[in-house]
Amino acid sequence: MNGLLSVDLAGLHAMLDELGDAAEAVARPAAQAAAQVFYDEIKRNVAAIPEKTGNLDRSIYQVYSQSNSGAGRATYHVSWNTRKAPHGHLVENGHVQRYVTYVGSDGNIYTAKRPESYGKPKPRGRASQAVKDAYYLTLPTPKTVPARAFVRRAQSKEGAAIEAARQVILRAMSNAA
Repeated sequence: MNGLLSVDLAGLHAMLDELGDAAEAVARPAAQAAAQVFYDEIKRNVAAIPEKTGNLDRSIYQVYSQSNSGAGRATYHVSWNTRKAPHGHLVENGHVQRYVTYVGSDGNIYTAKRPESYGKPKPRGRASQAVKDAYYLTLPTPKTVPARAFVRRAQSKEGAAIEAARQVILRAMSNAA
């Protein structure tokens, strides 16, 4: 014997090719399993925040991103809908509250206007601070509203999300073999 070993790997190559197709097919279910872990954690985090209107909780979503996915790769976005809950970034990151707010008869939160501002157009988002201060009723002292990170805190579930995806992949591989 000359120390060379000859092995016919044709069967192994065929099996790997078959698993490769199965792996490509399982990318989306595996990504969804991971996204579900993050989605559930974000919903739990939002539920722990004292509720004002419930819009933030109703705005949480997960969606498959076709434009960011491809062969063997699937992407899901998990976040909040900024149209349903435009205040989500204020909750997530915290903010300084400069103006008096109140809850309207419809249950939504509004910024109080100065009496002399009624009938005048609302200042645009890029208006100067002085223009906004002249329109809205300012607090005597601005207050810092701390962050209630509901999305960033969900990142702590990364290990569980990876494990959920791994379990989906293992099930698919055992069914393909």
